[in-house]
Amino acid sequence: MIPSRTWKIAAVTGLGALLAMLDSTLVNLAVEAVRADLGSTLPVVQWIVTGYLVALAVSLPASGWLGGRFGYGRVWTVALAVFVAASVLCALAPGVLALIAARVLQGLAAGLLVPAGQAVLGAVAGPEQLGRLMGALGVVISLGPAIGPALGGLLLDLTSWRWLFWINLPIGVFALLAARGLVPPGDRDHGRPLDRIGLALLGTGLPLLLYGATSRSVLLLLLGGLLIAAFTRTALRTPRPLVDLRLLRDRRFTAATVTTGFTGANLYGGLLLLPLFLHLEVGLGSTATGLQLLAMGLGSAGALYLGGALTDRHGAGPVTLAGAVLLVVTTLPVLLPLPIPVLTGLLVVRGAGLALAQLPATTAAYASVTADRLGDATTLVNIVQRAGGAIGAAGVAVLVTGAGTDWAFGALALLSGLTVASAAVLHTAGR
Repeated sequence: MIPSRTWKIAAVTGLGALLAMLDSTLVNLAVEAVRADLGSTLPVVQWIVTGYLVALAVSLPASGWLGGRFGYGRVWTVALAVFVAASVLCALAPGVLALIAARVLQGLAAGLLVPAGQAVLGAVAGPEQLGRLMGALGVVISLGPAIGPALGGLLLDLTSWRWLFWINLPIGVFALLAARGLVPPGDRDHGRPLDRIGLALLGTGLPLLLYGATSRSVLLLLLGGLLIAAFTRTALRTPRPLVDLRLLRDRRFTAATVTTGFTGANLYGGLLLLPLFLHLEVGLGSTATGLQLLAMGLGSAGALYLGGALTDRHGAGPVTLAGAVLLVVTTLPVLLPLPIPVLTGLLVVRGAGLALAQLPATTAAYASVTADRLGDATTLVNIVQRAGGAIGAAGVAVLVTGAGTDWAFGALALLSGLTVASAAVLHTAGR
């Protein structure tokens, strides 16, 4: 039996995660509206999207050290307060440069919200409860990217682009008020040193890698990869590294983390490919395309709590493997000339497969470490998920542009197959 207070903590930290994930896709549709309203150019305005993602990648590596030094509950609260304040600054921005600066501040806060919230939840939950609680938290995380485009389009049709940021204010303020006296501040470790070299290498390499992937710049990809490789080398030699990569010596943690990377690639690769396919190949309008993506998000949400309960009962391995198999069997059939209701059903099942593959793997990664290493685990898992998502989306974009949607769906099927392979290793390691 999970105490009601623990459920409340999951709900409150879930609101913070929802805001962070929602804003990663919500603003994408507003680029042209912002350009026209503020009298700027598209290459400049595009930084309201890019700046957010790059800033998120800058702060994410530091979340483990900040949480250990000041307490994960304190970090989560401050990050949410900064996110809400930055949202207000975005809504009030008098010009495009002010808007980009506010979006960067928003992204820096968002990079801390999800891993800090997961660390808080992992600290208050027992191992036998973690699957159901991560399932509840995962509902809002998975719905964010799916709801974002549909909600953004609706708000842009009815109001100004500024309301894309104003909606964060009531949700964020409610979460901050609800967190008072509920979210534990966490323990402080004033003796934990800051790995400055590691922060410089990873805090520069990860944004370059993600930006290089999204902009399809081979040079930036290589530079980011080299810096991350240098971080890996120094982290394994440093007594108190920024992120403890020695966690990867645990076969179960490694298999679970790699699986979350492949599911991230499946999610964001699919979110890029499916709207193009539904609009250009199937002939659906913008609203109908958004509803199809929402159906996939609802499939994820519906499967998450069930997946959490099954994980608590049977372990992460078999549930993750079942979800990965669903990803494989629902990818290529989408290319067939199917009736719209059948296509919708396939997308719902695909959403369920994403949830059943990703949630138990995340839970297994966190359950395989001790409490004092949970912060490093949440940071590392989130980094791998972000990198997988960016690389998956970039790879799909290259294939769509150069070879067409059939090849892109083939790549998505390959990613699904790799997810099955890593899930099988996780299943074997958990026996």
